[in-house]
Amino acid sequence: GTIDVFRMPCGFGIRLDDGPGFPGAKITPHYDSLLVKITAKARNRKDAAAKLIRALREFRVRGVQTNKSFLLNVLQNREFLEGEVTTGFIAANPNLMEPLKEKDRAQKLLAYIGEVVVNGTPKSLGATGDPPSSVDPIVPEIPPNHKQKKDSLKKIFDRDGPEAFAKAVRQNEGLLITDTTWRDAHQSLLATRLRTIDMLNIAEPTSTALRNAYSLECWGGATFDVSMRFLNECPWDRLASFREAVPDIPFQMLLRGANAVGYTSYADNVVFEFCRLAKEAGMDVFRVFDSLNYVENMRLGIDAVGE
Repeated sequence: GTIDVFRMPCGFGIRLDDGPGFPGAKITPHYDSLLVKITAKARNRKDAAAKLIRALREFRVRGVQTNKSFLLNVLQNREFLEGEVTTGFIAANPNLMEPLKEKDRAQKLLAYIGEVVVNGTPKSLGATGDPPSSVDPIVPEIPPNHKQKKDSLKKIFDRDGPEAFAKAVRQNEGLLITDTTWRDAHQSLLATRLRTIDMLNIAEPTSTALRNAYSLECWGGATFDVSMRFLNECPWDRLASFREAVPDIPFQMLLRGANAVGYTSYADNVVFEFCRLAKEAGMDVFRVFDSLNYVENMRLGIDAVGE
């Protein structure tokens, strides 16, 4: 057959004497088909066998049959390790011929990626029609409204405190909305990959269009860790930039109770301090959440916000 993948092992105490093995090589059964000889050196037989087992498991050959399964079975056989073998060893141990079950995941994944890159996403997955447009999205032009008669909810919150804010919300006669475009929307649809600059580009029309909104959810949840791990941005700088660009709409965040914005339970003082710093950075409304509605987990977040 033809070798598709050929990756040799290495390490201390391992010697390789290679033959005709390389990707693309054609191996025939008519002559010596030795691909590589692996020799291990150690202080005793069991340690040498352990090194050989490790090397064989690291060895990757695809496209041709090898005796890798047989060698691994031999090296893990108790009689062989104790040196108690005879000429009838293989006949007495037919299980040595059991094939190794390898999943070949990496090669399958590479083949799939190559297929998608060259031929596009399979239609069976629903990827039909023209590819997405490369045109930059148009930022709407919304003229500012200078006829605001009553104080905004944000101004009430900052001037009179959270109790007055809650009272104003209850007394409001119209429908109040929370816009989640800057948090849950792109977390759910775009794996939280909107950059700070992407949202700042629409901050001015957002500030005008949603001037009467209850809140603008723009922080917390997965946005905190994704901005650092994948976007190389500072989540605190993001919040401060948002606050500067949108000064008159209450900001809202998702707080995962005792998990804050992480994926494990944190010490109480960490959650309390986090909420304090978030408030100082511009956060107004904290939406406390627990995926299992575990009250005790939510209670810590509620207490931290209340303080």
